[in-house]
Amino acid sequence: MQRSPGPFVVELALRWGDMDSFGHVNNVQFARLFEEARIRAMTAWVGDEVDDRYGMVVAHQEIEFVAPIYYSTSPARCEVVVSRIGDKSFDYGCRLVAADGTVGALCETTLTVLELAQGRATSIPPRLREVLQAHLADPVPFRRRR
Repeated sequence: MQRSPGPFVVELALRWGDMDSFGHVNNVQFARLFEEARIRAMTAWVGDEVDDRYGMVVAHQEIEFVAPIYYSTSPARCEVVVSRIGDKSFDYGCRLVAADGTVGALCETTLTVLELAQGRATSIPPRLREVLQAHLADPVPFRRRR
């Protein structure tokens, strides 16, 4: 299977209100930044080819916090790939990088495709599978607990 030539990069503005009492971007905000990057990536990849018979829900998300990210007026960037494609679900792999180059966190999110009329999981539609395969890359290199 052919791998993507590189990640899709999304620039994300940080907000002053994203900081916590320790002066760095709060961990909860990381989840929101990853969500924004996933939405922007899929929008760019699919464009107006949306088939309103289907939807997607987050089934699982894992975030590994690597280093604090501090507020900056320069945008952070999120590198987005597809790291796994199954029958009814797929994974986004993401890396959040501060403006100064610091890797703040890694994330992998599983989305399950739903047939909205039935309200249940269904196979990934062929056109969406093609789009996902064009962005397929290696899994997120999480550190594993021993």
